[in-house]
Amino acid sequence: MTHYDLAIIGSGSGNTLITPEWDNRRIALIDGGTFGGTCLNVGCIPTKMYVYPAGLATAARESSRLGVDLTFDGARWADIRDRIFTRIDAISTGGREYRADELENVTLFEEYFRLTGEKSLVSATGQEITADQVVIAAGSRAVLPDIPGITLPQVHTSDTVMRLATQPARLLIIGGGYIAAEFAHVFGALGTEVTMVVRSGGLLRALDETVSARFTEEASKQWQVRLDSSVASLKENSDGTVRAVVSGPAGAEDLDVDAVLVATGRVANTDRLGAAEAGFDLAANGSLHVDAYQRVLRGGLPVEGVWALGDVSSAHQLKHVANHEARVVSYNLLHPENLRLSDHRYVPAAVFTHPQLAAVGMTEQEALRHAESTGTEIVTAVQQYGSTAYGWAMEDTVGFVKLLAERGTGRLLGAHVLGHEASMIIQPLIQAMSFGLTAHDMAQGQYWIHPALTEVVENALLSLGTG
Repeated sequence: MTHYDLAIIGSGSGNTLITPEWDNRRIALIDGGTFGGTCLNVGCIPTKMYVYPAGLATAARESSRLGVDLTFDGARWADIRDRIFTRIDAISTGGREYRADELENVTLFEEYFRLTGEKSLVSATGQEITADQVVIAAGSRAVLPDIPGITLPQVHTSDTVMRLATQPARLLIIGGGYIAAEFAHVFGALGTEVTMVVRSGGLLRALDETVSARFTEEASKQWQVRLDSSVASLKENSDGTVRAVVSGPAGAEDLDVDAVLVATGRVANTDRLGAAEAGFDLAANGSLHVDAYQRVLRGGLPVEGVWALGDVSSAHQLKHVANHEARVVSYNLLHPENLRLSDHRYVPAAVFTHPQLAAVGMTEQEALRHAESTGTEIVTAVQQYGSTAYGWAMEDTVGFVKLLAERGTGRLLGAHVLGHEASMIIQPLIQAMSFGLTAHDMAQGQYWIHPALTEVVENALLSLGTG
């Protein structure tokens, strides 16, 4: 059994904990998967590298209404894929080599380990280690629903669908969340016929109802969307395609496709770690319970020297949240006498689909519950992109900004954006909420560039009427 000063489980955001302050201490870095974690290898980065060319293809299709005739002549799937993963794989390999070969104080274990106690672990091959402090940053994995035929080789998750040898002519997507929406855009824009099967009555149901409804309407214009439906079974045809039996309001239908993407959610990797057996507190979805300092809990109390961050313990499952938590844990590991808190008050998120979406803070439904519990009055404003000069330039009829605030105080409670570059349009609203800037002060206390698209935010703030 080998003892370390620090054991880190996971090479994604957990990898950033290895700072110069640890140069004279022994570190075990554990990851049985691909070095670099989800975001780098199968998540945020490669998906957005697909989204950008998908946006170029979409622009070609939509330009004619502005008097510009562009044509989309098809996508060279292999070229797109290889451009992306030549870069991604090199970063992963380089990071692995640096940790494995260049840092004398770091031992990289490239296999899965299970907890045998609070700070003891054993690998699949029987290696045992202990550590003074343990950081669990083991991430999450895609969930596969219990459907006959779900293990067919033509069935993929986000982990594998981006490395397909050829672009499918027809793709079935099971799910209606952000992963489903982003891949529907990527494949649909590049020329694949996309069918989405969604159990609920709308897409992106976790977002504000106004946003979800508008996006569902727009999505149905681009892809075949089967709402209130489910896939009963998958079966391989003699020509290598897949026949899906889809059950919906109109009954059952047979759908033949070339590939299937399952995007029905992700689950924390705590079961693979034996976290429950180690006595750690788990949420109903399997994620670790941590306190505000990112300390793992057992019986509701923090376990000294055991920390967690990222998807394995976070309800948000966002890379920028994992990075924030990693910075907190990095500090707390070295300063046990002066711990820092994680700040999860205003966590933004974006969905890089078409149209793009972004959100921070409360939905309208959450704001109404807040108003009921606090006795405050909520004001709402919805400002269309098309009401601004830049919106006129784009002839935009889809995009909007929706704001929620407290009357009287002017405190912003939530912001929701659907439309062109929503992930950037929302950033000043995130800043205002994070630093306590009221709607009135934000709108009238600074210049807004005319005729930039950000004027839609200015006009939404002016429309709130929080005084």
